[in-house]
Amino acid sequence: MTSSGIHPLDHLVLPTQSLDVARARLNALGFVVAPTGIHPFGTENCCVFLADGTYLEPLAIGREQAATEAAAEGNVFVARDRLYRESRGNEGFSAVVLGTDNADDDHERYVEAGLSAGDKLSFSRAFTDTAGKSDTASFKLAFAAAPGQTDAFLFACQRINAPRVDRGALQAHPNGVDGIVEVVAISSASAEQHRLISVAVNDQAADAHDGVFHLPNAALTVLEAAAFTARFGIPAGTPSELHFAAVVFSIRDIGATAGLLAANAVQHDMSGNDIIVRPASGQGAAFIFREIP
Repeated sequence: MTSSGIHPLDHLVLPTQSLDVARARLNALGFVVAPTGIHPFGTENCCVFLADGTYLEPLAIGREQAATEAAAEGNVFVARDRLYRESRGNEGFSAVVLGTDNADDDHERYVEAGLSAGDKLSFSRAFTDTAGKSDTASFKLAFAAAPGQTDAFLFACQRINAPRVDRGALQAHPNGVDGIVEVVAISSASAEQHRLISVAVNDQAADAHDGVFHLPNAALTVLEAAAFTARFGIPAGTPSELHFAAVVFSIRDIGATAGLLAANAVQHDMSGNDIIVRPASGQGAAFIFREIP
């Protein structure tokens, strides 16, 4: 995860109205969900950690006054979350986060490209594992977004201090998911958004004529609305210059995963080696479970 190379996928931000709803939905989908994490600026999360080192971050507003004050003071993370909710509602998929070892360099690159979404952000929060052991996680973030864009942003995340806790139990998901293989976005202005993504992932020489950016650990695909619907059989939603719409997870046994979803009364569709679950409250994006032997 170097500032000079193509950045890997780190995690995904999924706004939600309620962490309780998100936790219940993710449990029904067969995920183990971490204890609630509290940010010092009013937001809170309940993450899903995967064996490949990536994770999902369902994000809710825990303390409205603190979040309002943070946004007013220039906290880009909170301000962008607010913009997203005002534009697309309280359930969705707002940001793709990239791993880096130098968020300062990333911020400078975003500024030079005219794509910085605002000031860097450094913060710490407590992290607790399933056994109740706690440690401190610290981060530095640098933000990128196209001018005037409210429906999506990307940011580089430097992990300043990784908690010394055991995530093994948090990564053993009953649905068999062990990682993220693809993130899918929908764009009505693909050329401009391709530039944003190429700068954000630090691959400015990327040839994304096919709409696919190849990160070290996953693909980031940008599709037009019609192509998205044709591929997944899901409506593309409200048109936007760019919004993130789907996550493709790797599984080993499609039958076992389908059986779990059926047992938990989760509606799903089968398509070849994919199980497709449409977005729902607490889920935010379409989830595709793909069997990869």
